[in-house]
Amino acid sequence: MPWRTSRSSNSAPGGRQGLRPSQRLVIVASLVAVLVASLVSAAFAGVFTKASSHAPAGNLTAARAQSRQSHASHRTPSNDQQLAGQQAHAQGKHAKMVAWRPRTSCTAVGHIGDSTSVGMVSPQWLPNPAERLSAQYARVGVKHVWADASGGRSIVEEMPGQINGYKVAQKWNSEGFKGCWVFALGTNDTANVSVGSNVGIMARIQEMMSAAHGQPVMWVNTQTELTSGPWSQANMQAWNADLVRACAAYPNMRIFNWAGQVQPSWHLSDGIHYTSAGYAARAKAIADALAKAFPADGHSKGCIVN
Repeated sequence: MPWRTSRSSNSAPGGRQGLRPSQRLVIVASLVAVLVASLVSAAFAGVFTKASSHAPAGNLTAARAQSRQSHASHRTPSNDQQLAGQQAHAQGKHAKMVAWRPRTSCTAVGHIGDSTSVGMVSPQWLPNPAERLSAQYARVGVKHVWADASGGRSIVEEMPGQINGYKVAQKWNSEGFKGCWVFALGTNDTANVSVGSNVGIMARIQEMMSAAHGQPVMWVNTQTELTSGPWSQANMQAWNADLVRACAAYPNMRIFNWAGQVQPSWHLSDGIHYTSAGYAARAKAIADALAKAFPADGHSKGCIVN
């Protein structure tokens, strides 16, 4: 059956349907209602716009929240600046703490030692120059280092082709050395005394102190892992005790308590000499002790430096 369109009898010309009077009244009423609603909505929108020009109209809660947010964001840069300032201050203090290191008043050091000092100046034992004795002294502020280390050295006795510790100091004095002295001697002196030398421990200490001519002196005390023989720890303790007694008579004298810091793993199997790690630790410890014994500012108290 073919489709067909129909028109009512009251169709308007041009295909538009005519409106009955009752329909026109409904449309007019609807338009009036819409107009009134628009006017009311606009009035409320104006109220909300005054509350917050940034908030959507008709949402008072959002307006208040955004007003608070806007106020908070206005204060945030100031708070951030204060926080950044506090952090910068804390970082500055931390940088100063990190940068701080021990410093000594000794601009020149004369270090005289035996075989327990040889490894601290030897590239064979310490391939890294920064770990060696001269670099460690420089780290704490020493500008000039005079160092003489010789195996088997003592203050009195001499081996073939060697001069003793006292003569080294005398030689440097004649060459014009002025500064602080570090005497890392006593290990062989103790052994020589124990086997019958007629020069006792105290006499040896006094001889070296006379060579310093009143300049600052730091002794490095002695230690071994041996329980018997001339180089036994018992003999080392006798030497260390005499160092303490001598210190009471010399205001310019300090003693670094190396014996109190040594770790057994730093020793070689002979119980006297050190591994590379031991020599590195010894060099650093001696330099740090010098800065404590004769600090850049003030004066150390007491004879013993730990």
